[in-house]
Amino acid sequence: MSESVTDRATDRSSGRATDRTDFFLRHKDLLERAVTAAGDRDHWSPHPESPSPKVYGPEAAPAGEAAFRAHLGSAFKLPGHPQSGTVAVGERSPYGLPLDVEYPQVTPEEAVAAAKAAAPAWRAATPDVRAGVATEILARLNATSFEIAHAVHHTTGQPFVMAFQAGGPHAQDRGLEAVAYAWAEQKKLPAVTRWTKPQRKGEPLVMEKTFTPVGRGVNLLIACNTFPTWNGYPGLFAGLVTGNPVIVKPHAGAVLPLAITVRIAREVLAEAGFDPDVVLLAAETADQRTAAELALHPDVRVVDFTGSKEFGNWLEEHARQAVVYTEKAGLNTVVLDSTDDYKGLLRNLAFALSLYSGQMCTTPQNLLVPRDGFRTDQGTRTAAEFGEDLAAALDKLLGDPERAAGTLGALVNDGVRARLSEAAGLGQAVHPSGTVDHPEYDGATLSTPHVALLDAAADAETYTREWFGPVSFVIATDSTEHSLRLFTETVRAHGALTATVHATGEDVLEATRAAALEAGAHLSENLTGAVFPNQTAAFSDFHGSAANPAASATLTDSAFITGRFDVLQSRRHVAPEAATATEGN
Repeated sequence: MSESVTDRATDRSSGRATDRTDFFLRHKDLLERAVTAAGDRDHWSPHPESPSPKVYGPEAAPAGEAAFRAHLGSAFKLPGHPQSGTVAVGERSPYGLPLDVEYPQVTPEEAVAAAKAAAPAWRAATPDVRAGVATEILARLNATSFEIAHAVHHTTGQPFVMAFQAGGPHAQDRGLEAVAYAWAEQKKLPAVTRWTKPQRKGEPLVMEKTFTPVGRGVNLLIACNTFPTWNGYPGLFAGLVTGNPVIVKPHAGAVLPLAITVRIAREVLAEAGFDPDVVLLAAETADQRTAAELALHPDVRVVDFTGSKEFGNWLEEHARQAVVYTEKAGLNTVVLDSTDDYKGLLRNLAFALSLYSGQMCTTPQNLLVPRDGFRTDQGTRTAAEFGEDLAAALDKLLGDPERAAGTLGALVNDGVRARLSEAAGLGQAVHPSGTVDHPEYDGATLSTPHVALLDAAADAETYTREWFGPVSFVIATDSTEHSLRLFTETVRAHGALTATVHATGEDVLEATRAAALEAGAHLSENLTGAVFPNQTAAFSDFHGSAANPAASATLTDSAFITGRFDVLQSRRHVAPEAATATEGN
């Protein structure tokens, strides 16, 4: 392999020359397998999701918890990170544990200036080099999964096993998926090619042409409170591999998981000979406006955002200098027409509504049921009867406090609590929300789902609003046809990240598929087993869709990548004899 100025660097700590291709060569087989998996769409994951000591070793869990607890009540260390002071963001665990971590404080101007200064060498590196560095970061994140799991658990309120899986291996899978897409997209064109055009007289015209993928500029990642790594890693790694420095702006309530991520990324970048300021942390308190100021900075050319519809819409409207990728929320809908496994249907929906107390952007909210009933293997069930049966399934699932705690987790913030309180006065409550005591944490608020019976005609103002949290509605419609019209109209107007149908007839399934295509929503059909409407698998399932208002991007597809870089061309004449001599060599 030939050596160039972008392939070698000096290790900052030892002064020795390091080969920047080392990480790529180390991970080349994994990258190729990831690209194949993204094309095959079958199950594949290089990051084990089980927190078992048989998988990660007997010391991983206690070491991870100790590493997490070492952060509490102290200043988070990011060596060499620019800062003008420290900021205490006020993170507090939904389980009652005060975190009291301070982070480097950096102004938007300082962050952008540092990112721009670090950008040239990173931009000049090849896609192979950048993909290798990114994959090494992911490998080290995987080794830190228990530390990150505790950080996710105590900033989001997710149950611990869910925090380990969604915050660790599943997030790492999504990150690797973005790396694979970004690497493959940049290699679709040859780096150098020879262009030869025959002439009627004389020698042919010969030119050498180069094609270089170039990052657009500073990439801003604005992360959410509930899934900081799972939703954050795709944008982070897509931005990095396409040659952009990334400023990570966490939610004030969930800084620690991404601070750990930034620390590891900076360590790997430095080892590879790059300026670690290619990745920066921009922590802020809840009352600061750093995200908005950064998003409008003229040198911020890419924005990734997960969070509220209001701020997502604002970013799409105002951050005109940037490509903006948003994942907001919407009216996740279930159409119930018929089933031959009613008990399985109820178990599946009860778990989907309960998981993490409904604090997922994919949790079903609107359950559309013909008021006169739908066919099941247990007989016809009216909308009201279905509501009663769903309530019984919820009580059965959550009847044991320990199992309930492992399913529900804790309510993450006051906004969720306020919506839950407001929902208590809406419609006819078929399953009023109740509280559950956590077996370990007295300070945790655990709430079971609130499910109310609404009427499609009378209560549109209620169910066309998103109720993020443990709030869902059984909506009585005139018929399945009416349900499908309502599904299409509401999702086209307000968006949805998930849609589900239960039907035994192919005609209804085909009609629902057509409605989902019209609405622009991903569809699940007849889920009665261990796959749930609010879960998606990396390398197989798409998450989000720009085809409806709930998002402007899909995790992960080519469109999520290609706006982050441009391919720039250079060309020069080559003398025919020189071309022949070169080709002969």
